[in-house]
Amino acid sequence: MPASRRSVIALGGAVAGLGLSAVGVPAAAQGVRRSGGEHPKNITYTTIQSGAGGLGLGIRTTRGVLDVAAYEKARKLGLPVTMEDVINRRGDLAALASAASGAPAQYFGKEADVRFGPVVSTAPKIFCVGLNYRAHVAEGGGTEPKEPILFNKFDSCLNSHGGTIPISQQKGSNWDYEAELVMIIGRGGKNIPKEQALSHVFGYCNGNDFTERARQRVSGQWMLGKAGDGWGPLGPWLVSADQLDPQNLDLKCIVNGEVRQSSNTRLMIFDCKTLVSYISEHWQLTPGDVIFTGTCEGVISGYPPDKQVWLKPGDRVSTEISRLGRLDFTLT
Repeated sequence: MPASRRSVIALGGAVAGLGLSAVGVPAAAQGVRRSGGEHPKNITYTTIQSGAGGLGLGIRTTRGVLDVAAYEKARKLGLPVTMEDVINRRGDLAALASAASGAPAQYFGKEADVRFGPVVSTAPKIFCVGLNYRAHVAEGGGTEPKEPILFNKFDSCLNSHGGTIPISQQKGSNWDYEAELVMIIGRGGKNIPKEQALSHVFGYCNGNDFTERARQRVSGQWMLGKAGDGWGPLGPWLVSADQLDPQNLDLKCIVNGEVRQSSNTRLMIFDCKTLVSYISEHWQLTPGDVIFTGTCEGVISGYPPDKQVWLKPGDRVSTEISRLGRLDFTLT
């Protein structure tokens, strides 16, 4: 089973001993009182299996990872208790910073002991962008697109840091990686001007557009090769948009310790603001929408045919982006 929104396990350390739990809003959500306000700045979020039950909001701090949902359940301060609460401005957003600095030690866990969920466990829409780096276009012998190439994933694709993708139980054999920067929308809109587009982004995270190449090419549509169960790992951190420039981030994919992809987001054909604006011309963007921004060169399908060694069970794949940490998952 992939460690997806259906399968994540508990924080160790201070809240150790919790078992697997289905996705659901923790009971602490009933304590959320205040709503609205601006998204807080300078916060790095995550999603964990909370001591409150179900998936819960976590915040990365110098003291460890704060289990916000468990803290809220105990203290009833009106804090948001899921990532979706924060994105949709439910709960007392202004109190998150003080909670991160002032909560008692029992609500913090060490990063090494945390078992993560996907940073978002559900999304209104998941957009993906194809062929968005010139070197990636070139390695496949393609032509540079004049407009962004869009396709989609589903909630069932969402997977987590530390998760698994059971390829031995899925149709296909030409398994490939695609390390990507991912944007999470925080403010909706339609026909958003480019110069305003990044103000609609809530935050950024690591992603991997896991792919089965033979199924991708079986027809003119890519969905069969792109939207399998668990094929969209995200995380472990969701960094608030104010903390970084999305067009100057080093991007790597690592397989079993070997660097396979290495680039920088400044080399995108269509930058982040262009993508947000373009997509909003065709769909109403809503808070929680996910945008995979495309991968760089170095994918297996870009190798000469005699050099293509597809991924297999047991392989460990990582996406590493500067300022966003490292996303790991394993194939089974």
